[in-house]
Amino acid sequence: MTRSEEGGLKGLFVTGTDTGVGKTLVSAALVRAYAAQGLRVAGLKPVVSGMVEGGVYEDVEALRCASVPSRAVNECALYTFPPAIAPHFAAWQAGRRIDLGEIERFVREQAQDVERVVVEGAGGFLVPLTPTAGFADLAAALGLPIVLVVGLRLGAINHALLTCEAILARNLPLAGWVGTWLAPDLAAGTLEGLRDHMPVPCLGIIPYHTPLDLEFAARHLEIP
Repeated sequence: MTRSEEGGLKGLFVTGTDTGVGKTLVSAALVRAYAAQGLRVAGLKPVVSGMVEGGVYEDVEALRCASVPSRAVNECALYTFPPAIAPHFAAWQAGRRIDLGEIERFVREQAQDVERVVVEGAGGFLVPLTPTAGFADLAAALGLPIVLVVGLRLGAINHALLTCEAILARNLPLAGWVGTWLAPDLAAGTLEGLRDHMPVPCLGIIPYHTPLDLEFAARHLEIP
């Protein structure tokens, strides 16, 4: 039994090999997939940096609107920073301090009125949040099974294997990986190499499509 199960927390923690690999698409699609099972589910991004014109955090909007029932911004994100930079540096610029314990409490509080949570990190698995802790520590604190999002571009095999190694070295539950096509053309050998060498199951491959469609993406995922 994982710590999350002991504490009543059920769901998934979504991380990625890098920024811009489709974590929010996968996270929101997983939320919709849970909802399709008739479950009440919350999509959370506790720490987000990068506000677009109009004062909107696009990742938060996608997750809160996908949630069932939908959630307010402050029920989806705890720390929000306008600059699209690393969150620990954004916090430093803003004169704020990110508290890992506060994030864990926030997630557990938001989970009280739903049956599942999908918690999305920012950037890659080892992105720092404070001078001494980062998303890897948050994943360990929550104890949720981890889903690794891999952008199917040149270099993905190395990035994916390194991230898997970092997760498994911490004895964290890695449920599997999801591949996202980031462009119409796929780098030759990338998907085959991942399928041959990744030590955990593939939970889905989301084809390239535009505009992005959560229902389409959800149909290409298997919930662990």
